[in-house]
Amino acid sequence: MKKVLILCTGNSARSIMAEVLLNQHLGRTCGIGAVSAGISPKGSVDHHAIQALAEDGIETGHLASKGLQDLKESDFDLVVTVCDNVKELCPVLPGAKKVIHIGFDDPEGKPFEAYERTLHQLKNLLVPRVREELCEA
Repeated sequence: MKKVLILCTGNSARSIMAEVLLNQHLGRTCGIGAVSAGISPKGSVDHHAIQALAEDGIETGHLASKGLQDLKESDFDLVVTVCDNVKELCPVLPGAKKVIHIGFDDPEGKPFEAYERTLHQLKNLLVPRVREELCEA
């Protein structure tokens, strides 16, 4: 199994949605297992992120905001930073084989439509990029 870490600041919206999408779209077909974390986790998943995922037919009951210290895994085939703040502050992850950045606007505090837009962007930009990095190599 190829392990992917999606890293952001709060781990409440973008990275959570990315984790779920990668596991759904690339888990079986490509053998990818994605997890997400924040460098300053909020401790809860944004209710609009949960709503956007649920409206897309994705199960959300298992989702939780977590920090790097909460992860059992430390070796990742790919680490993806999804916010510019984390790109600048990204901790050194000695077990990471490759680190890439694909920035997405933070929908937090914005109307629900911003979460739907972020989910759409994650599907159309992040999923194909991770597929390219790990499935077609």
